Amino acid sequence: MRPLTLLLALAALTATAQAPTWKLGMSTVLSGPSQALGQHMKHGVEAYFAWKNAAGGVHGRPLELVALDDGYEPARAASNMRTLIDQHQVFTVIGNVGTPTAAVTVPIANEKQVPLFGAFTGAGLLRKSPPDRYVVNFRASYAEETAEMVRGLVTELGIAPAQLAFFTQNDAYGDAGFNGAVQALKALGYADAARLPHGRYPRNTVDVEDAVSRLIDPRVRPRAVIMVGAYKPCAKFIKLARQRGLDALFVNVSFVGSEALLRELGPEGDGVVVTQVVPLLDRTAPLVKEFEAAVAPEARNFISLEGFAAARAFTAILEAAGPQATREGFLDTLERGVPVDLGFGAPVSLSAKDHQLSHRVWPTVIRRQRFVPVEQWRSLRGGGVL
Repeated sequence: MRPLTLLLALAALTATAQAPTWKLGMSTVLSGPSQALGQHMKHGVEAYFAWKNAAGGVHGRPLELVALDDGYEPARAASNMRTLIDQHQVFTVIGNVGTPTAAVTVPIANEKQVPLFGAFTGAGLLRKSPPDRYVVNFRASYAEETAEMVRGLVTELGIAPAQLAFFTQNDAYGDAGFNGAVQALKALGYADAARLPHGRYPRNTVDVEDAVSRLIDPRVRPRAVIMVGAYKPCAKFIKLARQRGLDALFVNVSFVGSEALLRELGPEGDGVVVTQVVPLLDRTAPLVKEFEAAVAPEARNFISLEGFAAARAFTAILEAAGPQATREGFLDTLERGVPVDLGFGAPVSLSAKDHQLSHRVWPTVIRRQRFVPVEQWRSLRGGGVL
């Protein structure tokens, strides 16, 4: 956090020391091989709360985040969720990271009737129709990300569906991304999508050698690999696959952790594609301008921007719910369709039938160790990727 922002936040907190806080909870991965995902998400949420507290909080009450480490393990996430609700009595749980952890935290949110807002996952289990009352999503789904991948790879680049392959985490997260891509391919008329080459690896490991072997089989020559994993195993997979002669386009969903993947790959990252669910940091969107004013350059990345954006959207709805807002009142306000300005387009509104704020997907590609926008997928062919 910048020194001025920190001083303003401290001054605001001192001025509102007697006011009750809006206490929010988070169960996320702060240790282990995927820790960067949780640390960045936490930083983004805290940065927005500090920025908002510096301006007086919400209805004169400061925002406070209680974050617990779950190591990206479902059992720990379930325990954390109950601790946050029963002991810390949080108003809402915000910015949790992961699909396997969401598989256990969503039922607890529904059971305890506590909103679970802006989780860092695009899995369908948080996107039922009609939606769970206590689950509110900020980001585009994995189905939307992989549909954009399939559209770009098949329709724009002209890669035949039979020339695609998958590398996924062997759990609910990997399944969510894989199933989204399969459905997108079926929508294009390709009936054999589920039987495409598919390598998997265990969560919280970098054991990718078997997955690499599956995709470098001489009988399998994929031109593109759709990847649904975390940054360390994805980076290791890409390096090994290239070393062993797999000449393909590697396309990752946003959960991979873009900047962490960039660091892991180093000079070998050129040409790797990642779909994003927030705007690029060099865009002129109001959201990005606020983010840059509140967050130091070294802490800016796609994940912290998503945490910042989710906290921004949550706060807008909380303000509309009024100074005496309850959890149910917050959700009633949301479902009445209060306009929410996400900071990168026209205001959106939700309803009892729609609990997802954004459906936008921005494809990006690594060029000279930085992310640049993919305005058209066909441009990848001319860029030396294919």
